[in-house]
Amino acid sequence: MSTEVTARTDAPEGDPTGEEALAPEQWRGRIADPEQEAVDDGTTYRVEARALLRDLLHPYRRAIALLTLVVVLENLSRLAVPFLVQRGIDHGIPPIVAHQGSRTLMVVVGILCVAVIVQAITRTFFLRRSGIIGQQVLLELRRRVFRHFQRLDVSFHDRYTSGRVVSRSTNDVEAIQEMLENGFDSLITAGLTLVGTAIALLLLDIKLGLVCLVSFPFLVLLSAWFRRESSKTYREVRESAALVIVQFVETMTGIKAVQAYRREPRNQQIFETLADRYRRINERTFKLVAIFMPGVKLIGNITTGVVLIYGGWRVLEGSMTIGVLAAFLLYLRMFFEPMQDITQFFNTFQSASSALEKLAGVLAEEPKIADPAVPKPLDSALGTVDFDHVDFAYVPGHPVIADLDLHIPAGQTVAVVGTTGAGKTTVAKLMARFYDASSGSVRLDGVDLRDVTQEQLRRQVVMVTQENFMFEGSVADNIRFGAPDASDGQVLAAARAVSLDRFIDTLPDGYDTDVGKRGGRLSAGQRQLVAFARAFLADPAVLILDEATSSLDIPSERLVQRALETVLADRTAVIIAHRLSTVAVADRVLVMEHGRIVEDGSPAELIADAGRYAALHDAWTRSLA
Repeated sequence: MSTEVTARTDAPEGDPTGEEALAPEQWRGRIADPEQEAVDDGTTYRVEARALLRDLLHPYRRAIALLTLVVVLENLSRLAVPFLVQRGIDHGIPPIVAHQGSRTLMVVVGILCVAVIVQAITRTFFLRRSGIIGQQVLLELRRRVFRHFQRLDVSFHDRYTSGRVVSRSTNDVEAIQEMLENGFDSLITAGLTLVGTAIALLLLDIKLGLVCLVSFPFLVLLSAWFRRESSKTYREVRESAALVIVQFVETMTGIKAVQAYRREPRNQQIFETLADRYRRINERTFKLVAIFMPGVKLIGNITTGVVLIYGGWRVLEGSMTIGVLAAFLLYLRMFFEPMQDITQFFNTFQSASSALEKLAGVLAEEPKIADPAVPKPLDSALGTVDFDHVDFAYVPGHPVIADLDLHIPAGQTVAVVGTTGAGKTTVAKLMARFYDASSGSVRLDGVDLRDVTQEQLRRQVVMVTQENFMFEGSVADNIRFGAPDASDGQVLAAARAVSLDRFIDTLPDGYDTDVGKRGGRLSAGQRQLVAFARAFLADPAVLILDEATSSLDIPSERLVQRALETVLADRTAVIIAHRLSTVAVADRVLVMEHGRIVEDGSPAELIADAGRYAALHDAWTRSLA
């Protein structure tokens, strides 16, 4: 049985590290992981979401209180219009008909103009101020999310795909933006309009007002049904949208692997399945709106018809004026119009609530690699590294490192070799504190790494891997990445140290040449040399090279071999390699098997002992022949 392969963003370039093609339900499980995201009933992170929203809005509480008063004033001005129309018809027109002057009508019209102007001014003020506050809140939210994603440990990013990161920082933030821009305004206006018009109807004529309010329970029932159903549906809309984004981002990021393994048809099938599911869920939302909105209009039209019949009869019998009937009809229009705004608010609110819960879930994640409450100083490390009875497992119950004891003196260059899965890279990751030991301790100059801040540790320990990331920008910017304040002279010196300067001199703009997206304008070997220069410029006490020469061709590797003596001088170095040519510069070789050190000595000593390293060296020598 063949296993389908899908490109993953965390796979090395050209490596289709894959998994079986997943059904939509399985894909949904990857996104809506209950350990990290809101579960289907929306309760897991609801409290955190509310706390997050309160925290974001707290600095603007006075401005929000002012905006609330402005909205109340705006709506009072708008609600005054039908009342003023009634006063004009009933008290302004009769004196004109009786040739007694138009003073009363002019006063009413003047007040009406003031009300309209006040409404326009307050509306303009509200939109401008609320827009500014909304953008400031969104800026703070984006800052928090970005900062938190950077703080979270490597194990979190190993299980949290880049597509989900994109969905959190774009799709979900945009949903909250829509709520801040339109949602609250619609809700407040609708609420004030409903309450205000209900009061105005009862004050104008209590009998006709009670007839109008008979429809209110039906509206409440219809709104409650819509809110309940839309709450479930719009949560699914957010999750489905995230699924579509994840599949798109992962496919396009791994497009080389997709094309190399002829995955286009299968990835297209998966994407179309997810997109079709997204379409069907959105269709359900349209069906809900198609029932709710006509329902509201039906209730409103029936109520208006009843008012015309009953109110017209009372006007004919003289118990109510035409002005009151006209005001009733205007207020009824105001009464039912906000229902559409409430519908839109429900849609916006449900989407934003789901998005806020997901963001709150991410922000609630605590980094497993955390700084100590009282850190120990480590300003200028010598580079002595110790592993003391270290155990480690990525998955509980499946140890990768078992009871490892290791002492590396300052300034020593150590090569770690062994078969795939022996635990070599895990040792490097523990040394760089990308992970913490399950038990035991890893120490630098006698200080447990867990007692040092990550900022201090990163200055002392640098790890260069075979998949070093190049950022868009110039070659100089990428070399300067490890030391942002480095001068141009220091950048040039770092390039010379790894024999990169000759290549840079051939580029059209030299050090200012743009490397392109992910360093696409550079070869794999050239990107690796830039990474070496970056590490050299950072000048750490401990330098870890994890398969750092695996991407180099023979000429480039020879250049690096000559540069390694300069790069590794006066510092502790740990070289993890399959290509034993790199091991030649090592003072000491460690051979690992199943998470344990099985041989330890100089290259010459281990070759003479005719053990595992000797066998590896012999196989490598024969491969060269």
